[in-house]
Formats: sequence, C-alpha cells, structure tokens
Amino acid sequence: MKKIASILVLVFAFTFTTQAQKKRKDKRPNFSVEQRTELAVKKMTLDLDLSEKQQDEIKPLLMNQAAERKAAMEKRKALRDEDKKPSADELFAMRSKQLEAKIEFKNKMKDILKAEQFEKFEKMNEERKQKGKKMMKRKRMKKRMENRRER
Repeated sequence: MKKIASILVLVFAFTFTTQAQKKRKDKRPNFSVEQRTELAVKKMTLDLDLSEKQQDEIKPLLMNQAAERKAAMEKRKALRDEDKKPSADELFAMRSKQLEAKIEFKNKMKDILKAEQFEKFEKMNEERKQKGKKMMKRKRMKKRMENRRER
C-alpha cells in the first residue's frame, strides 16, 4: 500500500512539474523581427564593443537574416501542417541556400568587424552552436521519454 501511495505521489509531482514547464514556455514573449534585431545589435555591442558605424552596418544584415529565417520557418510550418515532406532535391536546395547565406553573412561581418572583434564573434557563434546542440539533445531525450511513457 505504501509503495502504491509513493508511486502515485511521484506521478502527480512529475505531472505538475511538466505542466508548469509547458506554461512557462507559453509565457515567452514573441518579439517582432525589428525588436529581435535591436536586441541582438545591443548584445553584440556589449560583447564586441562595436562603434556606432559598425552598429549601423550590422543592423540591416541581422534584420535581413531574421526576416529570411522567419520566412523559412513559416514555410516549413506550412509543409508540416499539410503533412508534406520535402523531397531530397528540395532539402538539398534549402540546405544549400542556407549555407550560402551563412557564408555571405560571415564575409560581410568580416568586412565590418576588426580582426579581434571578428575572432570574438566567431567564438561566440561556436559557443551558441554548442549550446544549441545541448538543447536539441535534451529535447530529443525528453521526446523519447514521452514516447516511452505513451507505450
């Protein structure tokens, strides 16, 4: 009897914590492209000690990048809603376009930033990439655990 009661307590505690986490995710503000760009430029200014001229040159780059990312995300969401998966050629084209945009952005940033600023920028990007990988790993693990519970 005690075992059953303790198991029920654990199940309820786990359920409440997952519900609280879902609610917290919903409360995250949904910034516009302009707001997101403004915040990114300010953060880069703090991290890289950017001049006014550099800020003015970087802002349109980030704005364009954010707009393209948002459009691509909406396109993927529309395909997902229709339960359509892109073909191998479409995936290749999307990935190729994405990589070309990254190369172009990196080259423009290299032209705008000083050498030491660019090195720090590259380091920041690598750290962000590692953080993203960790988050995706956690997401996959969480999804696996949910799938196991459903079985």
